[in-house]
Amino acid sequence: MSSRSTEPWLLYDGECPFCSAYVKMVRLKDAAGPVRMVDARQGGPELDEARAAGLDLDQGMVLKLAGQMHHGDACIHRLALMTSPSGAFNRLNAWVFRSRSRSRVLYPVLRTGRNAALRMLGRRGIGA
Repeated sequence: MSSRSTEPWLLYDGECPFCSAYVKMVRLKDAAGPVRMVDARQGGPELDEARAAGLDLDQGMVLKLAGQMHHGDACIHRLALMTSPSGAFNRLNAWVFRSRSRSRVLYPVLRTGRNAALRMLGRRGIGA
């Protein structure tokens, strides 16, 4: 098994302005090691793996970490646990999404905003 196949990755929508901004701004702790950011719009083995697991990328990002896939609110919660305290965005992100219950409540709001933004920009969903 190659080291690339065990390397953590985050699969996100590169055409979503919110998703793209999030992956540029989030700073993960050095202890988490490198997490490869993968644009789902580019396809590839990560997208194939997420789809094979039955995960809908129009319903949320996917983080693969230590062999487990975290989708949607579970993904953002796990990322918050890995976030470094550097910068106001990261502190706010960590405070909001380190709570599993806040992640469950707020993630659908974020997803609705993402879907509305894509419609307004004339962009199709990943699964379309």
